[in-house]
Amino acid sequence: MPEIFEPAKLGPLTLRNRIIKAATFEGRTPDALVSDDLIEFHRAVAAGGAAMTTVAYCAVAPEGRTERRQIYMRPEAAPGLAKLAEAVHAEGAAISAQIGHAGPVADARSNGAPALAASRRLSPLTGRFIQQATEDDIARITAAHADAAELAADSGFDAVELHFGHNYLVSSFLSPKLNKRRDGWGGSVANRAKIARRIAEAVRTRVGDRIAVTAKLNMEDGVRGGLTIDDSLQVARLLESDGHLDALQLTAGSSLLNPMYLFRGEAPVKEFADAFPQPLRTGLRLFGRFFLHSYPYQPGYLQESAKLFRRELSMPLILLGGITDYAAMSRAMDDGFDFVAMGRALLMEPDLVKRIEQDKSTVSQCIHCNRCMPTIYRRTRCVLVES
Repeated sequence: MPEIFEPAKLGPLTLRNRIIKAATFEGRTPDALVSDDLIEFHRAVAAGGAAMTTVAYCAVAPEGRTERRQIYMRPEAAPGLAKLAEAVHAEGAAISAQIGHAGPVADARSNGAPALAASRRLSPLTGRFIQQATEDDIARITAAHADAAELAADSGFDAVELHFGHNYLVSSFLSPKLNKRRDGWGGSVANRAKIARRIAEAVRTRVGDRIAVTAKLNMEDGVRGGLTIDDSLQVARLLESDGHLDALQLTAGSSLLNPMYLFRGEAPVKEFADAFPQPLRTGLRLFGRFFLHSYPYQPGYLQESAKLFRRELSMPLILLGGITDYAAMSRAMDDGFDFVAMGRALLMEPDLVKRIEQDKSTVSQCIHCNRCMPTIYRRTRCVLVES
């Protein structure tokens, strides 16, 4: 069993330990560019002991943002990205950019461009129709991932994480519920997985071994008719056989249809409602509980599902979900996972990793109330601490 605080290889990288700050949208890019506030956010995580911090979310195209204030990868963003990478490196940590296309989760009104998905459908988030991605769209977005990865590498980043989860664009192709196509991009698992495989290949071809390339993959959508574990296992085997990825980070849930399936714990319906103007505020207060389901929290809550992938795959796997103390980290290592990823706990306590290393009995103060989630619309933070 590897020790969580020993150095570990991730593709061409050697990380100082096996703990990664998961991608959680920071809400600190008001001009769709790196800000000093964003730099300090990730510098604090790096200084707090994490081996690598993940910048989220970096869209590969303007219409691929969930809303207009998110970074999209373009030459104008490079100076800020370089400054951010330098600040993280100065604290002894590596830095990764989560790159992807929000697809049906994108806010067409905010972006001023139509949202795209595997198939045309009405968006429950905006009330607008989402357009079916054309062959030209797929080719353009595939190339845009390669461009984004190259920009990240040129800006000093150590890795990119390809976003294949949460019913963003690639995930919408993987989901039978969202992908109703009758062409070569729909139907069988192999067809639905083609866009993920092509993007991974395009990125690896462009960056080679300059940086690590990982992907975040849904194990299941948590939605009736959506991606299942059996189908996701087939996708994971295909990605492994292609050999373009250095690791998979396993996740779950649908930002479009069931976001709380990933964020176990309390469902902050009132706080979400308060983050929006009228009449949406009233609508969320009245009907939000039908969208924001509540799932009980327990340590390592995705581990049992992820163990199915560990048994089937030989490639490195990153375990996410309820990893907040040394005991949970050790269980992950016992079960053969190569890295663990932490999100909400580091939002509350960016120095948690260093304190756990110094005292293995350290307990996270995060209570999984999820009231941090609605803060993404202004500035992501833990509402229980001063920030």
